[in-house]
Amino acid sequence: MNRRSWAAILGLTVMACLNLPARPPGRVEFWGFTGPWDARSHESVRESSDKLARVITGWVTLDSLSFRPVVLYQDTSAIDPRLAGRRMALITSYEGSRFHPEIIRGLGTSAEAAALTAGAIAAVIDSGDYSGVVIDFEGMTARDLDALRLVTRAISDSVRAHGVSTVAIAVPAADTTAYPGALLLEVADIIMPLLYDQHWSASPPGPIASPEWVRRQLGMRVAEVGAERVVAALPLYGYRWRRAAETEVISFEDARRLSIMTNTALTRDLGSATLNASSPEGWEVWVSDRVLIETLVHDARRLGVTTFALWRLGLEDPAVWQAIGGR
Repeated sequence: MNRRSWAAILGLTVMACLNLPARPPGRVEFWGFTGPWDARSHESVRESSDKLARVITGWVTLDSLSFRPVVLYQDTSAIDPRLAGRRMALITSYEGSRFHPEIIRGLGTSAEAAALTAGAIAAVIDSGDYSGVVIDFEGMTARDLDALRLVTRAISDSVRAHGVSTVAIAVPAADTTAYPGALLLEVADIIMPLLYDQHWSASPPGPIASPEWVRRQLGMRVAEVGAERVVAALPLYGYRWRRAAETEVISFEDARRLSIMTNTALTRDLGSATLNASSPEGWEVWVSDRVLIETLVHDARRLGVTTFALWRLGLEDPAVWQAIGGR
């Protein structure tokens, strides 16, 4: 039996599993992260935002020198009445090409400095009329936990005083030492495990989020804090690893187009339910699609999780919206 036949059988098997009656009851909702620099993201919001309970449209970073908030991109979504009450903002220490944990460490040495920065963040959130925030301070260590909690608490208190109803904090899926869920939920409402980059731009090629890997990481977080306090963040994107150039983020449509142009089969890897293609020219693609997302959501629902955040809009398999719309 050839590889294409195996891929077809796997696809049918996965879809059959998605219809198992063991799926737990309960309303499922999806959030979506935008990429404001990408026109495809804006188009995705225009066409499909009605299927999302929350849309993260604002991007606020902390300047690595002043520690003050900076709006990275103009958020034009405020003029869309359909998004009223559903818009959220990302608050991050990412600047340039990396996260800056030294910002949080610096603010964490002074409650007064943290409060001043938190107040400035709250003013930005208030002016943008956001109903919620996602805090994303990656790169911290276990020694930074007190600083992370102090800064997160200051931000949470300030934005809530300006009408924000939901404070989520993004956490690396497997790192419960630097990002212990129970302690972080003392200063935030929800934790958001980042269930992607199992293989990343600087790693060897491989699946972005295999079902087995996601089940293991998410199960650990659910056991830690309970499913109702978890938003599972899932990937809509892929990577193309290249022998003679940097790895690039790739969308489903990019991967499909590349497969057609180079006459290279885009087939489903049996072990990870992920679409994969490789070329003798020295590149390899792994990318998310509807089947993978439905598989991950199905498995997460068995753990009791009912809220999912999609990273990021504009890179998705268009068929994902059919799956979401039917829930």
